[in-house]
Amino acid sequence: MSKQDFDNDMYESNLISLLDDEGNEYEFEIIEELDYNDGHYYALMPLFDMPDDEDEDSENVYMIFEDIIDENGEPQLAEIDDEVLLDTLAELFEEKFDEALEDEDDE
Repeated sequence: MSKQDFDNDMYESNLISLLDDEGNEYEFEIIEELDYNDGHYYALMPLFDMPDDEDEDSENVYMIFEDIIDENGEPQLAEIDDEVLLDTLAELFEEKFDEALEDEDDE
C-alpha cells in the first residue's frame, strides 16, 4: 500500500491514509512502531470495518506493515508475506503494548 500524507503532519494525530493497488483509500491509526533487524515496522489499527471481521474483539485487530522505499524512491508501507517474521513482529508489538499498559497502571 502506498502512503498518502505519511510524511507531513500526520504524525501529530497518529492517523495515516493508505492507498491499495486499486486506488482505494483507507484510514488507519498508528498505534506503535519499532525497529527490528534492518527494518522499521508499524502496527496500524484500521479505522474502517474489516470485511471478514465478525469477531467480538475486532476492535483489537491491528495490522503490521514494513516501511520501505519503492523503486521510484518513494516511501511506502508494505504487507509482510513472511509468516515467521510476522509472528515475531506480533510478539514484539504485544510486548510493547503490555509494557505500555503496565506503565499506565503504575501511574
